[in-house]
Amino acid sequence: MLRCLKGDSRRNIIMWLDHRAVSQVHRINETKHSVLQYVGGVMSVEMQAPKLLWLKENLRETCWDKAGHFFDLPDFLSWKATGVTARSLCSLVCKWTYSAEKGWDDSFWKMVGLEDLVTDNYSKIGNQVLPPGASLGSGLTPEAAKDLGLPPGIAVAASLIDAHAGGLGVIGADVKGHGLACEGQPVTSRLAVICGTSSCHMGISKNPIFVPGVWGPYFSAMVPGFWLNEGGQSITGKLIDHMVQGHAAFPELQAKATARGQSVYAYLNSHLDLIKKAQPVGFLTVDLHVWPDFHGNRSPLADLTLKGMVTGLKLSQDLDDLAILYLATVQAIAFGTRLIIEAMESAGHSISTLFLCGGLSKNPLFVQMHADITGLPVVLSQEVESVLVGAAVLGACASGDFASVQEAMAKMSKVGKVVFPRHEDKRYYDKKYQVFLKLVEHQKEYAAIMKGD
Repeated sequence: MLRCLKGDSRRNIIMWLDHRAVSQVHRINETKHSVLQYVGGVMSVEMQAPKLLWLKENLRETCWDKAGHFFDLPDFLSWKATGVTARSLCSLVCKWTYSAEKGWDDSFWKMVGLEDLVTDNYSKIGNQVLPPGASLGSGLTPEAAKDLGLPPGIAVAASLIDAHAGGLGVIGADVKGHGLACEGQPVTSRLAVICGTSSCHMGISKNPIFVPGVWGPYFSAMVPGFWLNEGGQSITGKLIDHMVQGHAAFPELQAKATARGQSVYAYLNSHLDLIKKAQPVGFLTVDLHVWPDFHGNRSPLADLTLKGMVTGLKLSQDLDDLAILYLATVQAIAFGTRLIIEAMESAGHSISTLFLCGGLSKNPLFVQMHADITGLPVVLSQEVESVLVGAAVLGACASGDFASVQEAMAKMSKVGKVVFPRHEDKRYYDKKYQVFLKLVEHQKEYAAIMKGD
């Protein structure tokens, strides 16, 4: 989220999933500037440079010229809490092209038409940068303390982006006694998947790894001293909601779930168990396949023009049909995770265990499908709100309760449950994965046909 202060108050926030800056990001990518190698080779429309350029080109008088600061949401919140405008290294490195080693690259901003930021010595986007967990100013201001009902002066930490806080909250957990391969492996063998409205796939390494189509490598952006690669899917929970709520049987589903005192997803999971009969539940989608990029592909194809696809539809619109479409959508998201993992491993990562957190990790079907489709065990945190654990890690560092982020995350994150893949179903999911890859291949062929003479 980008927040613009002192402009038109009705237009002072642009959400991260806002794709209005398509033209601007195309022009930025056409520069082929060297900073782009640290965002997977191609900048995403969800990053801040294209949004800033859109604001300058479209809201110059009402926002661009009047703005005092442009903030990512975590930095806006820490400013409101402390009055300190220092930015988090995480925000600037991951979304703004800042380098933890070299700082800002003047040539990039001049090349893309945002030279005013350079002239202003980056005061509007951040010329004081602190590592996550560093103490900000004198802590909570009296005004903020009054708003929050807390004592003034409580330590406030330089922030992390929410997904990165989730990664920090799970990736360092002690896994002894759970029979996991990662127990005897470095933390770099773990992939944190933070899954809610969208999903982020956080993998760390001791040395920089450049993965085409995957954001990063970012130095010290999540775990200090490690390089971060960030894969992602622009819509996951949002896509499941879209598919389920748009189905003709959704009113029936709502009524039955309410009568049973369940969420619609708990009801769908139990309904799938009823209709699967003797076969594994995942086999219900043998004829139904989904490509999940209804809002473009963030990773690893980095193509915002891609669309969603469903093949295998019938005239049926009953509850069974809705449940199976829901299952196929969940599987498609898991296949997307598999595609990201393969891209990361091809570039040099070695991943043996998934650590899931976020709203979708509360859905046992979503978790099991990720285990089955990737072939990797899934670790769930004891504290399901792992983003809060990550934020607490930062606070504990800022207050001096822990000497380092690594020490705090090792002590504060705990394993709740481990879900293992059903290896006996591997051949089925391998075949579905082949179909999954064919879907995007065919989509590109269709686009080429329609663009041809």
